[in-house]
Amino acid sequence: MGYGYGPGWGMMNGWGYGYGPAHMVVWVVIIVAVVLFCGWMMRSMGMGGMQRHMPMRRSAGIDVLEERYARGDINRDEYLQKKKDIEG
Repeated sequence: MGYGYGPGWGMMNGWGYGYGPAHMVVWVVIIVAVVLFCGWMMRSMGMGGMQRHMPMRRSAGIDVLEERYARGDINRDEYLQKKKDIEG
């Protein structure tokens, strides 16, 4: 047995480092996975992720309408109709 540079000997038993189409496909898959993961992390940590977890902000008009209804300035039917108009 010799330790020369003949066939079947050397680094990784002749496979080399990243040569050939199969190795190129593996590297492309790894790079695409890293890019997708980074994009997902940025969306989930950025403003898009914050909006999913924050409750919707109420309209100031609804607050005024509820105050008027609580004071007795408007009746129930008027309150419901105006609330429907404000909310769209």
